[in-house]
Amino acid sequence: QVQLVESGGGLVQAGGSLRLSCVASGTSFNFNAVGWYRQAPGKQRELVAALNGDSSTDYADSVKGRFTISRGNFKNTVYLQMNSLKPEDTAVYYCNALFGLADYWGKGTLVTVSS
Repeated sequence: QVQLVESGGGLVQAGGSLRLSCVASGTSFNFNAVGWYRQAPGKQRELVAALNGDSSTDYADSVKGRFTISRGNFKNTVYLQMNSLKPEDTAVYYCNALFGLADYWGKGTLVTVSS
């Protein structure tokens, strides 16, 4: 069974940076694509950044130029580098990975940005 574990969340002041990690285990296959999502209190979950199967990347307009998604050197590891954080970036951040035709979710990591 594939499991995704996010880490790296925490409390940071506005303007600061955090790097989130997502590690997949329980499979010998590489993921096809990975997305970072976030869900703020009272809001719907939204896609923040995606690493596609062709290694292209996509970002939500709200994070373009501030967030970077990248593949780690270790197998099935993905990072989300978040710079110039704003209070509105406060949310639980989730990793979603596609393996073949099935996708999996992690349990999330909380990011809190104070003003």
